[in-house]
Amino acid sequence: MTSDDRSSVLVLTNSRDVTADVVLRVLAGRGVPVVRLDPGTDLHEGASLTTRYRTTGQRGTLRTPTRRLDLTRVRSVWMRRASPYEGPAQLDGRERRFAAAQSLWGTGGVLASLPGAHYVNHPWANRAAEYKPAQLAAAQRNGFRVPDTLITNELGAAQEFVAGQVAGAVYKPLWNIAYEVAGRLRQVWVRDVRAGELTAGVEVCPHLFQAKVAKAFDVRLTAVGDRAFAVRIDSPDLDWRRRQDLMACAPVAVPEEVSRAVTSYLGELRLVYGAFDFAVTAAGEWYFLECNPNGQWAWQPPETTDAIAQAIADQLQRGPDA
Repeated sequence: MTSDDRSSVLVLTNSRDVTADVVLRVLAGRGVPVVRLDPGTDLHEGASLTTRYRTTGQRGTLRTPTRRLDLTRVRSVWMRRASPYEGPAQLDGRERRFAAAQSLWGTGGVLASLPGAHYVNHPWANRAAEYKPAQLAAAQRNGFRVPDTLITNELGAAQEFVAGQVAGAVYKPLWNIAYEVAGRLRQVWVRDVRAGELTAGVEVCPHLFQAKVAKAFDVRLTAVGDRAFAVRIDSPDLDWRRRQDLMACAPVAVPEEVSRAVTSYLGELRLVYGAFDFAVTAAGEWYFLECNPNGQWAWQPPETTDAIAQAIADQLQRGPDA
């Protein structure tokens, strides 16, 4: 087991996260010490976490099979794609749920409260920024164009809204979650919707309907601190994520008013990182669709992917001074 005298970067993610690997290679090349942990699983498989709180401060230690980390010497925490807290596999039913809850509120609370650490992003800021209604409200306040949007579980209101959109309307889920049809997992994509298609199923839960933007192309803008990296996406699909092998990407300039709105949005929601999606019309109007505070980015053109990796590494390396 080794220990570092220098302050380390703590990366919280699963073992299959190839996007994290891109940044970890950059940090390794710079000689920055890194500890990688998937707290939802590793603490059941040989890792341990101990923290003590006193009037004069707190101390803590994270131990993995190969590293020992003083939690007061963590310069940055990168909240990537950690596994859910599900409890030890050898437990069943209520015992496993109890252990999972203690892990979430205990381990999760410790890792979100490291003294002096710089978070990219802080987990509580991430969670707050993931709510699509909150995103739309923040987008309005910070100067983005926002498509006319309705969230409702009232069938009549949904039908009236969809029927009233001259250019058409789309449906999008409020949260992406595993969805089974006849025992097979399905992905719910953004799709066109017509008033005549809507049934009483709308009343089961809130649904998000949005005026369809007559877009010329999509844009993914990845913001890291005060730096922004934008690519134009041309796709035959309404939702370009559906068949990424058919889309084409190229860097695109960002209008000054959009840049200002991005900076303001990140500041309000206390985010260091954000993956913004826009629909851009032929007239050059950028419409805000959403901002994923932990969105993927390594699928972009190599030069863009490398620039984003370097920018994230800069944030993590500089720590609280970033």
